[in-house]
Amino acid sequence: MSLRVIKGLTLMSAVLISSASMATDLKLSHQWSNKDVRHKVAQIVADEVKAADVDLNIKIFGSKSLFKPREQYKPLSRGRLDMTVLPLSYAGGQQPTFNLTLMPGLVKNHDHAARLSQSPFMDAIQEKMAEDDVMVLVHGYLAGGFVGKEKCITKPSDVKGLQTRAAGKSFEQMLVGAGASIASMASSEIYSAMQTGVLDAANTSSSSFMSYRIFEQVKCYTPATKDIALWFLYQPLLMNKSKFEGLTKPQQAALLAGAKKAEAYYLEEAKKQDAASVETFKKAGVEIAEMTQADFDAWRAIAKETSYKKFVESVPEGQKMLDMALAVE
Repeated sequence: MSLRVIKGLTLMSAVLISSASMATDLKLSHQWSNKDVRHKVAQIVADEVKAADVDLNIKIFGSKSLFKPREQYKPLSRGRLDMTVLPLSYAGGQQPTFNLTLMPGLVKNHDHAARLSQSPFMDAIQEKMAEDDVMVLVHGYLAGGFVGKEKCITKPSDVKGLQTRAAGKSFEQMLVGAGASIASMASSEIYSAMQTGVLDAANTSSSSFMSYRIFEQVKCYTPATKDIALWFLYQPLLMNKSKFEGLTKPQQAALLAGAKKAEAYYLEEAKKQDAASVETFKKAGVEIAEMTQADFDAWRAIAKETSYKKFVESVPEGQKMLDMALAVE
């Protein structure tokens, strides 16, 4: 082989090595298993970005392997984490406005949730995120229900005296108003808390109830239905804003295209999760209870006097934000 050819190959190898070294790697953290819908949403984005071939790789760290569930927003905002799928109410301590994304009875159904995600209300939420150098890539709400270790939970009087878990401050306030005691924890901790007797009851998303196999620890399940769902939680895929803005235009375009595909999938799968959870709990021999409209109205009445009232009193422009959410039909 001639010296010229060798030099040419060496130069080509250097170019290839240089190109490979320029590839950007992003770390994405979440708390769920790889069977959970939220992991699949993240995987769609990662796969679409990979297929776009824009020197961008997303490495997913699931099952709380990189950060603890409630400790992801702060590193995201500080640039130590690139992306996360997160129940936004977990960050209610940093931005109290986020507690509106888990407000009892605020969301009517999955289509209403999708309209909320595209409303001036969500624009205002995203302005708060931007203050923390955070942005939304994929919008998504999931519905949920109640489980009881020894009894069914449908109406407010059912939780009186029970040690109960809720996902966020607003639900905790409503439950306390109904006479429950609160044990705060991530949904990933419900199983062991039920198993050890720390919890008597809990609420979380239909997806988490299945993902964490909560059906193994409870006697009764009150699911979200098509018409009645007290519990809806906004759980978007977020990204550090500066990190996104530092990417090339093709990389940004690939991320946004992947996010669009993932968001459509998220909405359709969210609608299926509630019914799927019922079948999973039934197969496990768990009793299925139904919340009536009267039950729902009783819960919402308590929420208005606790969660809604305290939110308005404690959050600057709280009434304005609540009105913006309620204005979405």
